[in-house]
Amino acid sequence: MLKWLRQASVAVAVTIAVCVISSPQLVLAKSGVLSPADLERPSELPAAVTEQSGKLLLSDSPEMVPDDGIMYQDTVSGDIRLFFHHVNATMEPKKIVVLLVNDTTEAADVIVSRHGLGGPDVDYLAVGKIAQMEYLNQEEVELIHVPANGTAHLVSVLRDTVVLPNELVNGIYDFRTKIPLKVVVMMLPVEAEAAEFAATAAVLPADSQRLRGTFHGSDRLIVPSKVYNSKKDGIIAITLADHKRDMYVSGIDATDGSETLNYGNYGVVYKVFLPTAFEQKYAVYLNPRGGEYAGGIKVKYRHQHENTIGTPADKLFFGTKTVTDAAHLGNYEGGQSLWLTFSPPGASNLPVKIILAPAGKTE
Repeated sequence: MLKWLRQASVAVAVTIAVCVISSPQLVLAKSGVLSPADLERPSELPAAVTEQSGKLLLSDSPEMVPDDGIMYQDTVSGDIRLFFHHVNATMEPKKIVVLLVNDTTEAADVIVSRHGLGGPDVDYLAVGKIAQMEYLNQEEVELIHVPANGTAHLVSVLRDTVVLPNELVNGIYDFRTKIPLKVVVMMLPVEAEAAEFAATAAVLPADSQRLRGTFHGSDRLIVPSKVYNSKKDGIIAITLADHKRDMYVSGIDATDGSETLNYGNYGVVYKVFLPTAFEQKYAVYLNPRGGEYAGGIKVKYRHQHENTIGTPADKLFFGTKTVTDAAHLGNYEGGQSLWLTFSPPGASNLPVKIILAPAGKTE
């Protein structure tokens, strides 16, 4: 019965995640309106990349968790983002939880400002898309009290959630704490109590990808160095998370002190501003370049109209064995403020391109 309810809830969430979001300000179209030739090698729009403050904790190694133990932990304070992405790779039901451990003599109040959670489920692309869509849409603030010399769950729903073999859990949590807290991401037996388990649990070895660590600069600001003019510039692109134009963030694996690189910039949130010429309508697309992709993107137009759009909006994923799929994010009036909020979704492949094109390409 519990498994049926879990699968039913995921099915409903997937339906929400892939629905087409529309408004009077956004004229949406199906993916792939541009021709394949348009997307093969678009010119690049030069842009300045600025890393902004905040710490990112990434827990994605071992991604396929082979045994009970701690996948990642670090003691942090201030503004924190945690991105965790783990599969129960054992043959038994487990729990995957995030424990906040307060080793000080002063109680801590943790403010969770934004979060998204996907899974547990065996459809990994759906789990990643659900987590990202929820993160981009969610604005409720939550307060978590962590007593002195005590513990609390960051994700309360995971305290009693059973993760079956081969199921994925993916979470993105933004929170603030003045008191230093140890953040512990771990997998444990279903019947185990988290605080008791954490006190003696060993840190699991990283897998070959080594996608775990603590990174400075959880947000990035992307601002083109020139104004886009659809009539003069035609089809042009901004590439994100390719480690060429947009470098991967580097950090330290706090479990062993080694240097690490966040391949794909998972957990990094991008704010992309698009300056455009007046009196020139234009269209915006997201174009995956690394393979299968299932995510979402938030669009803020004229400082007030906000929409979160599934990428793609009309199905779960796209980008399989092609670099010419594109999700249409809307047609816009030039010279008006347009901001995009983007983050690499769990289980999806990078890089991506933000494509700007004359609006006539979609009409």
